[in-house]
Amino acid sequence: MIGLLPLRQRAPLGLALQGGGAHGAFTWGVLDALLEHTPNPIVAVSGASAGAMNAVLLAHGLIEGGRDAARAVLSDFWQDLGRSVPWEALGLLSGDGQRLSPGATWMMRWTQWMSPAQANPMRIHPLRELLARRVDFERLRAQNRIELHIAATHANTGRLRVFGTRELSLDAVLASACLPTLHPSVDIDGEPYWDGGFSANPPVWPLLQASALRDLMIVMLSPWQLGGTPKSAEEIRERSLEIAFNAGYLREMRLIAEAVEWSRHGWWPRGPLERRLRRTHWHVVDGDDHLSGLHGDSRLIAHRPLLERLRDGGRQRALDWLAQHGRAFGSRSTADLQRLFGTHRASRD
Repeated sequence: MIGLLPLRQRAPLGLALQGGGAHGAFTWGVLDALLEHTPNPIVAVSGASAGAMNAVLLAHGLIEGGRDAARAVLSDFWQDLGRSVPWEALGLLSGDGQRLSPGATWMMRWTQWMSPAQANPMRIHPLRELLARRVDFERLRAQNRIELHIAATHANTGRLRVFGTRELSLDAVLASACLPTLHPSVDIDGEPYWDGGFSANPPVWPLLQASALRDLMIVMLSPWQLGGTPKSAEEIRERSLEIAFNAGYLREMRLIAEAVEWSRHGWWPRGPLERRLRRTHWHVVDGDDHLSGLHGDSRLIAHRPLLERLRDGGRQRALDWLAQHGRAFGSRSTADLQRLFGTHRASRD
């Protein structure tokens, strides 16, 4: 496909990568297909939680050895993550491998009544070692080929903190993926941070500052519809958490959708922001068909067979998207932001 595309379809690309725990393996598959089948230079990436990990792994691989190296770095990380916990030996999985076993579910619920220090007294954090072994953060901070924007949430104010390229560190990525029920807050410059998904999942506005960017693709892991109306106390609690985790992102995208419309139809003189909004082509690749049927437990199951199924689903979704929309790169948007993210939009259809 790379050799067949005209130059205008090799436009610089920005990526906004959502978080979603183990569902981030779906994004691994999307990125793998994009790296193999598109020529577009990736000039900016934002992410939260698992999206932040995918962002730095992608950027590190591209800087170290190009697209093939990026594919290898992503694969090595997710494969090793899938081997880091002996799920079967500990009896943590149900029969289909996509839900926690009753015992594991009971343990997870018990942690809700404990502090992270009590639930994880040894501070076991496999992500720290896996990322430290694969990502040269010093080199990432020094390079200027790819802008990075990693979201974290200030634990004492709830405000968004976006760590830019020059601020990147292992702790910044771990802060972006810090689930407060399992891990203590990550302190950076004396300030405590939690998962970036609470405030921006992922941050999108910062990508618009990349002057070279022409196309912006959002890789979504959250479903367009959350299912039927919850009835039980447990269902209501889980739905409340889902809504809270994506509220910041949906609010940001609604504002961006309105700003894009104003930039196209407004009567006032257009400044730099309006011109940038007008020239940006928007694309959305979502995992709705592959992820909406999975139980919420599956976000916690970094088990290799499940991660590989998610990767294959993401890769196929991206290939299908490229077959339908790939030639839109550099020329037009394939996502109607008003329809997707406007007020009271119930679905993508």
